[in-house]
Amino acid sequence: MKEIKWGIIGTGTISTTFATALKSMENTKLVGVASRSLSKAKEFADKFQIEKAFGSYEDMVKDADIEVIYIGTPHTEHKANAELCIKNGKAVLCEKPFTINASESEYLISLAKEHKVFIMEAMWTKFLPATIKVKQWIKDGRIGKIRYFRVSFGYKAPFDPNSRLYNPDLAGGALLDVGVYPITYVVHMMDRLPDEIISSAEFGITNVDEQNVIIMKYNDGVLADLSSSVAIETGYDAMIIGEEGKIVVPKFWSAEEAYLYNHKNELIESFKKPHHENGYEYEAYEVNNCLRENKLESDKLPLKDTLEIMKIMDSIRKDWGLEYPQEK
Repeated sequence: MKEIKWGIIGTGTISTTFATALKSMENTKLVGVASRSLSKAKEFADKFQIEKAFGSYEDMVKDADIEVIYIGTPHTEHKANAELCIKNGKAVLCEKPFTINASESEYLISLAKEHKVFIMEAMWTKFLPATIKVKQWIKDGRIGKIRYFRVSFGYKAPFDPNSRLYNPDLAGGALLDVGVYPITYVVHMMDRLPDEIISSAEFGITNVDEQNVIIMKYNDGVLADLSSSVAIETGYDAMIIGEEGKIVVPKFWSAEEAYLYNHKNELIESFKKPHHENGYEYEAYEVNNCLRENKLESDKLPLKDTLEIMKIMDSIRKDWGLEYPQEK
């Protein structure tokens, strides 16, 4: 099987997690890492035994040994970083949210098609075995017709007006950081977009959404109650209720387990599968397979899906009046 050679842009926490996953995989080689600081790149390279450290993104994208680049920078940088990779013929796995708005996403998708380069959003939750099992339960009618979702992703981050979570210049706020997960999860499980969206947000002193609630309504009677926060702990679970039972998914965004109950609230099946490494390996497997098959996008996470979620988040922010400085 062909070995796929990776590079990583960014040396933060999420890049560390992704590098850990890559190093656990067969027929996969992490060749290079790039940072704006050469010392940070070298430190990262030493930690993961990576042969090449670059002090600029421009240098790494020109390296002939690297086929695909993971972008783990703040989301305000995704458009510029992905554009650089695409124009230099490198396949891209770009961390979520793909960009800060649908317009930027449309640009990258168009550019990738023009240059015939593979690109995918790193929405890793879709590739988890537990997510796949939950979708299969729904498809098989195990809980009957779906009526209700409750999905939450909220944690308490210390307030720092300069951090990526609270700084509007870095497109801070809960929606783009973690709200993207509940929205994506419901649309993925329903296999279609909601017919109506109602939402509300609480803004902090830096004028980004510190917490929000989103109701997604489908015309056939399905309601989804979603929430996300970076200022308070609201939980991380998903519950899907149907007319014949329910599914509970602890830590749905990184799930290793899921539980199926009948209409009497009796547990009738459980699914437990620990990650091989940390869960990021599943999206990397998908990218590797796509590159081996010379695909320009993933069938499991098509670019259309990424763009649709970005449009939903644009519409929610428009309702709130939340515009980032770089959008004005």
